Amino acid sequence: MLKIAWSPKYCHPLPEGHRFPMEKYNLLPEQLLYEGTVKDENFFIPEALSKDWIINTHKLSYLEKLEQLSLSKSEIRKTGFPLSKELVDREIHIMHGSVNAALFALENGVAMNIAGGTHHAFSDRGEGFCLLNDIAITANYLLDNKLAQKILVVDLDVHQGNGTAKIFQSEPKVFTFSMHGADNYPMHKEKSDLDIGLPDKIGDLEYLAILDQHLESLIDNVEPEFIIFQSGVDVLASDKLGRLGLSLQGCKERDKKVLEAAKRHNIPIMCCMGGGYSHKISQIVEAHANTFRLAQDIFF
Repeated sequence: MLKIAWSPKYCHPLPEGHRFPMEKYNLLPEQLLYEGTVKDENFFIPEALSKDWIINTHKLSYLEKLEQLSLSKSEIRKTGFPLSKELVDREIHIMHGSVNAALFALENGVAMNIAGGTHHAFSDRGEGFCLLNDIAITANYLLDNKLAQKILVVDLDVHQGNGTAKIFQSEPKVFTFSMHGADNYPMHKEKSDLDIGLPDKIGDLEYLAILDQHLESLIDNVEPEFIIFQSGVDVLASDKLGRLGLSLQGCKERDKKVLEAAKRHNIPIMCCMGGGYSHKISQIVEAHANTFRLAQDIFF
């Protein structure tokens, strides 16, 4: 059974006009249930992740500043969010959602977190709508519990996974692959194990050809025992922050390639949703929903 992390805490309200679309976290499960892609039993509600597993990746001093709401104005500004206890609580639940989804993926081949993909969070600071890094926390959890010896991060969000790259820059057991807009945020890129910078306006055919060029060879060379897939849909031409040129069908084909590769090589995969900022919320929900539809079709 496809297991999906979702919690009411994911939908913490933001000030009116905020450009981060929190409403997608309610609309996406509603759509998947309405169309029959999933049933209620597919969902699980994550709890707060144990502090020990957070500070296994993040500095204790940083977590304490989050818990005490003592970030400086500059630090808050860099996260893009108004800081609140509810927001920090949301983030800690998202971390548990990804860790538990990874455990379900080990059992079932694939599992999903409707939130997550918080790849801009560093060990000691947050950036770009990310306070804590669920990709890094999940990878470290798997490694430290000897559930995987080599992990491949496939980050196809339009923005480079700079926090993840920095956290794992000296960790050979985690291979970070980021395929992103070359001229988009963050302006200062960290060094992933493999970075593919893409030009603005790139379309489906060229994008998918580049992905084909690298994905299979990465799996062959890295030989991962687990894949963490950051499937941000801000690659869409309609995305107001993305600047690439993919269609809904192109984005769906991207996810199909990654999920089919994991299935073909019998590698468990955990998918976290990442970004999506199209003007129409319906386009964001449809693009994310495609990832879940594909997971059902390919694995079950």
